[in-house]
Amino acid sequence: MFLIRRMYDWVLHWAETPYGAPALFALAFAESSFFPIPPDVLLLALCISVPTRSFRFALIASVGSVLGGMVGYGIGYGLWELVSVYFFNYVPGFTEESFARVQHLFATYDFWTVFTAGFTPIPYKIITVGAGVFHINLVIFFIASATSRSLRFFLVAWLIYKYGPAMREFIEKYFNLLTVVFMILLVGGFLLVKYVL
Repeated sequence: MFLIRRMYDWVLHWAETPYGAPALFALAFAESSFFPIPPDVLLLALCISVPTRSFRFALIASVGSVLGGMVGYGIGYGLWELVSVYFFNYVPGFTEESFARVQHLFATYDFWTVFTAGFTPIPYKIITVGAGVFHINLVIFFIASATSRSLRFFLVAWLIYKYGPAMREFIEKYFNLLTVVFMILLVGGFLLVKYVL
C-alpha cells in the first residue's frame, strides 16, 4: 500500500508542472495495460487547476486510454505466452482466477464486459489484455473502449467545469459508488427498453 501511495503522489505532482497534459496522456496510456494508478487522479487535478480546459484534458485522457487499450489488446493477442508470468506476478489485479472469470464474461457479454470495465472501477487492464488473449472482435473492443472511457473522463471534466473545485473531494470520496450507480441505471434502462417498452 505504501508503494501505491507513493505512486499516487508522484502522479499528482505532474499537475503542478508544465508537463501535466503529456503526463496525463502517458498515464492513461500506461494504465490501460499495466500501470496501477488510474488517470482520473491527474485528470481531476488538471481540471481543477484550469477548469476552462477540462474537456481538452478529458479528450487527452480518452485518446491515451483507448490507444493504451489497443496496445493491451495487442499484448494479449500476440505476446501473452511470453509475458503472462510478468502480469500474474507483478501487475495488481491479474490472477489466474480473475482471468478465468474474464474469459467467461467475454464468452457471454463481449461488448458489455469491455464497456463496464472501461467506465467503472473494474481494472481495465485485465479486460484489454484479456480481450486480446481471448480474441474478442477488435471493432467491438475499440467501440466499447472508446465509448466507455470517453464517457468516464468527460463526466469527470463536466462535473469540474460545472461545479468547480468543490467537486474534487466529492468525486474522490464517492467515485466508485457513482460509477456503479450509473451502470445500474444504464443497464436498467436497457432492460426497460427491451422488456417493457
